[in-house]
Amino acid sequence: MSESTIADIAKFLDTEDMLGHLRNFVKDLLASFERLGDAGPAWVPGLRERKWKGLLCLGMGGSAAGGAALSALSDHQGVLPVLTHSDYGIPSWWQPEHLVIATSYSGNTEETLDATRKIIAAGGCVIAICSGGELAGLSELHDDVHLVLVPSGQPPRSAFGHLFGAQLSLAWSLGLMRKPNALDLSMMLENLQKHLDASDFIANPENDLAHLAAAMVERPIAVIGCTELAPMVNRFTCQINENSARFARGASLPEMNHNEIIAWGGVGDDCDPKAAEQALVLLTWGGMNARVKQRFDWFSNHLSTEHGWRIICEGRTLLEAMLYSCITMDWLSCALALLHGKDPTAIGPITSLKEHLSSIEAN
Repeated sequence: MSESTIADIAKFLDTEDMLGHLRNFVKDLLASFERLGDAGPAWVPGLRERKWKGLLCLGMGGSAAGGAALSALSDHQGVLPVLTHSDYGIPSWWQPEHLVIATSYSGNTEETLDATRKIIAAGGCVIAICSGGELAGLSELHDDVHLVLVPSGQPPRSAFGHLFGAQLSLAWSLGLMRKPNALDLSMMLENLQKHLDASDFIANPENDLAHLAAAMVERPIAVIGCTELAPMVNRFTCQINENSARFARGASLPEMNHNEIIAWGGVGDDCDPKAAEQALVLLTWGGMNARVKQRFDWFSNHLSTEHGWRIICEGRTLLEAMLYSCITMDWLSCALALLHGKDPTAIGPITSLKEHLSSIEAN
């Protein structure tokens, strides 16, 4: 794959500079950390003093990914359960003792607005993370709706640094999970920037991600990760869907060892007819349970497909491993998009659906 080929394709197709947004990922994270500061906004101390039973994160698509990651981090090191909701309405179990973070990059996501309004009507407290829109306006109308503004002007799925950075900063300042010390945080961001620079297939056209994308072009795609990386597996498949216009399915291990493993075969004659054609990405990290690692090793050694790759998400913490995987999936999905001849920003069906829904009244 020559530099002129990948660079020329990007120059022709990446008309809205998706790759430029990817290059700012670590800067976006740092900006969010600095924007909210150690103590958070002025209203944070009052929220911190309240006795919450849990945290509910509302959001759809790219705006939902951070809440899912926060939930996994809370399972790993948090003090309260963090649950997610990506739909209209609100869960029947929800009570005002559950703090709510409503995230919508545009501030106009229909499902999130519907859920947020129902939370407000039921007496809930909401932190709204957005770049403006109707969600921002709710903070001006209700005393118990608090606003965190993020920079506007990019696709929501490329704004993960802004959105998740804000969610993470709030979790730290609210005491929902421990914040890394300044040195550890600085080292994490430095390591992530190095990985980002190496992942840039324009600056490094012969990097592994460019070759991996080329190997995936003609094959069905699957992503499997350990349980704590399940939100990243889901984001990985969604980035491939939206950036690359490709189907991709995800699963977590050890759960898939109790069902999907049969379709992969590798032992005996039973397997899916197209098992050998699959392009499989395995997401792992150094902090996995030892038995889960053994399961990954066995699975890798018994695959029917020869097109499997294990991506070790580097990092001394689960947070760093998650963010490492985000950089990998962003660049890989955009490389795949370009090789398919797709503008990685283009989302024609989503835009068309929104226009249709705006033309009709909800029942």
